[in-house]
Amino acid sequence: MNNRVLQALPVDLADPTAILSDLEDAISGKKTFLPVPAQDKARAQLLRDSQRTGHPIDPRIALVMATSGSTGTPKGAQLTPLNLVSSADATHQFLGGEGQWLLAMPAHHIAGMQVLIRSLIAGVEPLALDLRTGFHIPDFARAARELKSTGDRVYTSLTPMQLLKTMDTLEGIEALTLFDAILVGGAPLSRQARASAHKLGITIVATYGSSETSGGCIYDGRPLPGAKVRINDGRIELGGPMIAQGYRNAIDHPDFANEGWFTTSDAGELTEGILTVTGRVDAIIDSGGLKLHPEVLERAITDIDGVDAACVVGIPDPRLGQAIVAAYEGSITPAQVIEGLDDLPRWQLPKRLKHLESLPTIGPGKADRRAIQQLF
Repeated sequence: MNNRVLQALPVDLADPTAILSDLEDAISGKKTFLPVPAQDKARAQLLRDSQRTGHPIDPRIALVMATSGSTGTPKGAQLTPLNLVSSADATHQFLGGEGQWLLAMPAHHIAGMQVLIRSLIAGVEPLALDLRTGFHIPDFARAARELKSTGDRVYTSLTPMQLLKTMDTLEGIEALTLFDAILVGGAPLSRQARASAHKLGITIVATYGSSETSGGCIYDGRPLPGAKVRINDGRIELGGPMIAQGYRNAIDHPDFANEGWFTTSDAGELTEGILTVTGRVDAIIDSGGLKLHPEVLERAITDIDGVDAACVVGIPDPRLGQAIVAAYEGSITPAQVIEGLDDLPRWQLPKRLKHLESLPTIGPGKADRRAIQQLF
């Protein structure tokens, strides 16, 4: 008889390493946890209710990791110890060995959680930033220097927004160059950011994955050791030992219908074994009968000097069905952004463009498309 129940595990932005002993219990098969944000009571309650904490769960599950939930109720990816450990091992294999990790993002999301898991597997104590008031360059730089002084290999994970913010200052650049590798995921990385990082001697690895794949499982377009990728009807499917055991609150979800594979919501192309993500299938904008992956225009906007981040959405339009609009962060004017899009077909240009101090986000590095639609 199964008497294992799902327990909520509050993760504190000030001290996320406090949960390490609980994670050890989860990986050794003793307990099953749902990580929830200690500082966000409403989100934590939504997760407890939607994932049914206190109710029985398959004892083979170690963690239930919530998706960002940008389209309604978050889904809970059920991850076993094998899923989590295989992902951590494959990451270290790709990077050239275990090392010291700096946690610079919230650990109740899978990218942050995997920093803790990798540290546990490597047998090292991770260093974590206090993120209660956000991500601050001086704190990041101090932590980077402290890790480097160990003499070990040093790693961290950042969102593209964190990377760009850190590359804006000399102190930040010096800190970034101390790392043997910086995993960057959660959103696409612009060509401009990649080129700048390379020029400055910063080693970045662009990652692709999700809670359903125990975090990133495609690094710089190639699957990690053990991971698999294929395109099925234009959609990206991911396989391997890191794939979740379905959803806690959607047992028969079609994303897991193909045994051992997870069907993503992303369209993509495979060229000579390298994956290119072209955009989300469910975010396509139909404007006057012409279809646009918003990510295509977002990449074009973020490739312009002076733009740090961009989000493109469709809004109802009586003539076109949907009008293409965009919001962006950066130091240049909307007129300069439009000038920088000269090479695009005219129908792809945003009908309206908003310059924001910062894009609303949901989850680390992910723009909140709903919130941005409401701005228009």
